[in-house]
Amino acid sequence: MSSIVSQPVAEKLTQSAIFLVVTLAPEPRVDQAVRALCADLSSLLRGIGFRHPTRKLSCTMGFGSDTWDRLFGGPRPAELHPFREIRGEHHAVSTQGDLLFHIRATHMDLCFELASQIMLRLGDGVTSADEVHGFKYFDERDLLGFVDGTENPSGQAALDATLIRDEDPDFAGGSYVIVQKYLHDLTAWNKLPVEQQERIIGRHKLSDIEQADAAKASYAHNVLTNIEENGEQLQILRDNMPFGDVSKGEFGTYFIGYARSPSRIEKMLNNMFVGNPPGNYDRLLDFSKAVTGSLFFVPTATFLDDVPVDETPAVTPATDEAASGAAPSPDGSLGIGSLKGEPAHE
Repeated sequence: MSSIVSQPVAEKLTQSAIFLVVTLAPEPRVDQAVRALCADLSSLLRGIGFRHPTRKLSCTMGFGSDTWDRLFGGPRPAELHPFREIRGEHHAVSTQGDLLFHIRATHMDLCFELASQIMLRLGDGVTSADEVHGFKYFDERDLLGFVDGTENPSGQAALDATLIRDEDPDFAGGSYVIVQKYLHDLTAWNKLPVEQQERIIGRHKLSDIEQADAAKASYAHNVLTNIEENGEQLQILRDNMPFGDVSKGEFGTYFIGYARSPSRIEKMLNNMFVGNPPGNYDRLLDFSKAVTGSLFFVPTATFLDDVPVDETPAVTPATDEAASGAAPSPDGSLGIGSLKGEPAHE
């Protein structure tokens, strides 16, 4: 993999971000515009980032399952499929998204400029399905008042958690990403005593110290999202950010999780929404509602640089299971199989 350059999925957390999900009109000119952007994205990043090199501009570009076939055809990433909705004690919705742009910088001006240039390049055949401007909130806290991302892996551990290796050699160096937009009922949340909030999260609010295992509730967020296989924790990398619109009373957290296998995140979400065992669900969801849900594949930067602009792909369709998403079993589980996952809010 020495000659392969990955996209910056493991970049350090920044103070500002734009999460941009778009849909594509079914027109050849739109496909051509997207492929042209793929080949030119690294140039755009250099041109805009050079104006303020210390502000650490980066962008990760991801592709939905149907969009991958439409644009590229040929071999498919082994685990790419539409986001699978989950119906349990709460509902994890699946929403449409053809492309994801995760834009990060220390200042919003660079994020805004890059997002503007991306939409200009894509043209009028592209529609925004969701655009969220995220920000860091005091000492890495979300709007619920708890520090978010404490247990994120770093360094080599982050690369090991997020980048595909020999399990899918045609796409080594790529990654999967799941995004969900959560809206919080802060009025109801803030009425809870702090001790009850801490039981729901599994951490102490002020100090950010994790509660002792014996003291944790079985439904605590960090219990249900801490998944092990053969005694080893399987990690993901989260770059969650708060967002809000005060005049509309909208307050939320944008969840974004990168992993070398989407099943890691899917198992975590199944535990949250259905419960482990079923019914023992994440009580945080009583106050936080998922209003979007999409899965994307993040190819390497090398792949994007080499995308031919005018090529018409020979489509290799997804398998029936991958194309439709696996239906939940009667107990609400996804039937994913192996126990894989990692916290999304620690």
